[in-house]
Amino acid sequence: MAPLITALASDDRFELLSVSTGQHREMLDQVVDIFNLPVHHDLEVMTPSQTLASLSSKLMTKIDALLEAEKPDFSLVQGDTTTVLMASLACFYRRIPTGHVEAGLRTGDITSPFPEEANRVLAAPLSTLHFAPTNVSEKHLLDERVPKERIFITGNTVIDALHLEVARQSEPAIAAEIETHLGSVLPLDWREKRFVLITGHRRENFGGGFESICAAIAELAERFPDVRFVYPVHLNPNVQGPVEETLGNLDNVLLLPPQSYRPFVALMKACEFLLTDSGGVQEEAPGLGKPVLVMRNTTERPEGVDAGTVRLVGPVREKIVEGVSELLTKPASYHAMAQASNPYGDGKASARILNAIADYFELAKCS
Repeated sequence: MAPLITALASDDRFELLSVSTGQHREMLDQVVDIFNLPVHHDLEVMTPSQTLASLSSKLMTKIDALLEAEKPDFSLVQGDTTTVLMASLACFYRRIPTGHVEAGLRTGDITSPFPEEANRVLAAPLSTLHFAPTNVSEKHLLDERVPKERIFITGNTVIDALHLEVARQSEPAIAAEIETHLGSVLPLDWREKRFVLITGHRRENFGGGFESICAAIAELAERFPDVRFVYPVHLNPNVQGPVEETLGNLDNVLLLPPQSYRPFVALMKACEFLLTDSGGVQEEAPGLGKPVLVMRNTTERPEGVDAGTVRLVGPVREKIVEGVSELLTKPASYHAMAQASNPYGDGKASARILNAIADYFELAKCS
């Protein structure tokens, strides 16, 4: 949402009211700082180990109170979080039109990813405007009987953010800041050896899935001693536990604290390829020419698979080992994925979204 918030703040057609729920505080604050985002309300709903039901209840109560006080003309939500579903429902109850950014992503399995697939499916009929990143996303919405005139193919705002940040990283001061930071958490020669960048945090992989993922990384580290495996570890104890236990003592597995957006983009630019269960990385990495192996059984981003830059390997030890080994040892396979095009946008999604909202209000005036 960062480029969209920035665009709204500088557009005279709109008055911006930015609301944070406070989820993942450590990661949130650095993004706010990097993009210099205004935050007008912080709901601070997060508490340790709360249930999804408890979180949903708090979100509904606090968002509804905010809507009552501020009386916005339009709301924007993004993605597939519990915040998206509760905000969409609260706005629906108060008859406030809502625009869903990154609309129409589907796996077809309500339990995977959990609870994200349910969140975005349930938010769709509550939304007024649907900002779909691709033609595939539009088709999903049409199949769910969303009126075509309410769907706008915009590309994904995550590519807008990536373009902004890559341009900034060419500035000498920011480049020096990145090198200083990464030099403090990685060996000084971190750019001189090939490395695979790893992320993992999906709820549906907790337990056996993460045990299998960690076992695969351990096997790969032994098989490829000259390759480093760089893993910024998510703060969730369901992730940290198996990662530390299985990978904590391996010389060529480098476990990092969670990285802020800026150094993570630098790591994506420098790595050989990515091994992930994340959604956004499946869109960002192709924009940098990096292959992606996805440790999930399904993906709501099939465009990358169809384009050839993304491959599903599941949270399965044998498939992860096979996929990583192929990319490390077979240049033809690597280059085929690295040269695939990025189907997720051109960096102009935010402008398209703002124009669609403005047109919506012009049509409302005429009617």
